[in-house]
Amino acid sequence: MAYLPNPARYEAMQYRRCGRSGLQLPAVSLGLWQNFGEKDAQANCRAILRTAFDAGITHFDLANNYGPPQGSAEEMFGRLLHDDFRGYRDELIISSKAGYGMWPGPYGDGGSRKYLMSSLDQSLRRMKLDYVDIFYHHRPDPDTPVEESMGALDSMVRQGKALYVGISNYPPEQARRAIEVLRALGTPCLIHQPKYSMLVREPEKGLLDVLAEEGVGCIPFSPLAQGLLTDKYLAGVPDDSRVARNLGNGALDENQLTSPNVAKVQKLNELAQARHQTMAQLALAWVLKDPRITSVIIGASKPSQVTDAIGSLKNYQFSQEELARIEEILK
Repeated sequence: MAYLPNPARYEAMQYRRCGRSGLQLPAVSLGLWQNFGEKDAQANCRAILRTAFDAGITHFDLANNYGPPQGSAEEMFGRLLHDDFRGYRDELIISSKAGYGMWPGPYGDGGSRKYLMSSLDQSLRRMKLDYVDIFYHHRPDPDTPVEESMGALDSMVRQGKALYVGISNYPPEQARRAIEVLRALGTPCLIHQPKYSMLVREPEKGLLDVLAEEGVGCIPFSPLAQGLLTDKYLAGVPDDSRVARNLGNGALDENQLTSPNVAKVQKLNELAQARHQTMAQLALAWVLKDPRITSVIIGASKPSQVTDAIGSLKNYQFSQEELARIEEILK
């Protein structure tokens, strides 16, 4: 049976303007980092995407190395996009990235023009697309001039292969320089994708201020610390969790499930319950409270996690007492 989206999908979702651009993104976006690889059931992946779009999530975030194995998330997404969402392409924001190692030899990693242009072409073939809405340089490359990497992003837009471009994992001053180079080229930097959560606070040390000053959006990844900031690990390691599956490629592993971290989450969970939220909703609300944040990227291994995450939008206001309590728990 053909998929027919929820006709009321735009009524409940909140959309936020991305920096000074004309583009709005849903406050919650869906990332396909770890749960759309070869080992994942296509039926479950389809259900996750449908649940997201039915709830007004229009932004799907990928990268060339997502899977596992590398490239398989884009292939899975391409099949499901073709089957279910082909008629809704103009309602979707699809992003991809390049910057980490993808193939052997000197041209399969980093930030060279050769690598970035080739990688985008490969991503488009895997997803069966003519263009992506956003393409990111996934991380700064110390061996490539920023002018070359940003020049490649500019070329992608001029060739019609990307509508917007962004950067990811760039520290504050490198981000500012990349933004300046793109502006001079005439292709503004739309957005920055940093790792940011209650447990990873690095963007607060200058990056969020730089993005606000430059008019660039911010879309954190791992706002739930890959499941650590949920109730999933409060009673051990579930068999279907990222930790139990040993996914690699930067996924959460058992070394991060330290007693201090679990103890913090247990205390945060008590605060979440007092706010009538799940632990995941509290963690997402805490990130979304900052007006400099455009959207948060969640990962999901089942449709119910998408629905739960969207529930964070019902309350992302915090009293000063709640914020002080959170800081006390986290210190």
